[in-house]
Amino acid sequence: MSYTPRLQDKYRNEVVPVLKEKFNYKSVMEVPKVEKIVISQGVGEAVSDRKLIDAAVADLTSITGQQALMIKSKKDVSNFKLRKGMPIGTKVTLRREKMYEFLDRLISVALPRTRDFRGVKSKGDGSGNFTIGITENIIFPELDIDKVKKILGMDITIVTSAKTNEEGAALLNEFGFPFAKK
Repeated sequence: MSYTPRLQDKYRNEVVPVLKEKFNYKSVMEVPKVEKIVISQGVGEAVSDRKLIDAAVADLTSITGQQALMIKSKKDVSNFKLRKGMPIGTKVTLRREKMYEFLDRLISVALPRTRDFRGVKSKGDGSGNFTIGITENIIFPELDIDKVKKILGMDITIVTSAKTNEEGAALLNEFGFPFAKK
């Protein structure tokens, strides 16, 4: 018997009927869903210290449960002593079960551990996708604070199949996403 994440069950059993009724969708297939989550980190100091990028890859891998990719620069920038092909960041793209597991941990564990947390701004990109900037990666319990070499920020982009920001926000709201009160 295979395991289904808690949020995936919640999506099928609770979120789909609520959104179908709220937006008057004719079919269940019209209801927006979370397609993928992309987590990326910029490690600018990696230009001078190669070990930082390796530590960032290891940290992101332990947070997401999936091997992180090393992102390399696309061109030379002399002001930053950057050459084409040098590692400058990390990223992970999560789908299916790992995506729902990460979203569950983000909503219920990580975001509440953020200092002075007052909710996430509900301003999307216009087509139902939301990006959150996190300043400290140590809000995730998978990281041992004593072993983290450098505290890095990250961008978490939640890509949905929603056509508008209102539909995307309603989808994430049903999952219990902590949007800031207006």
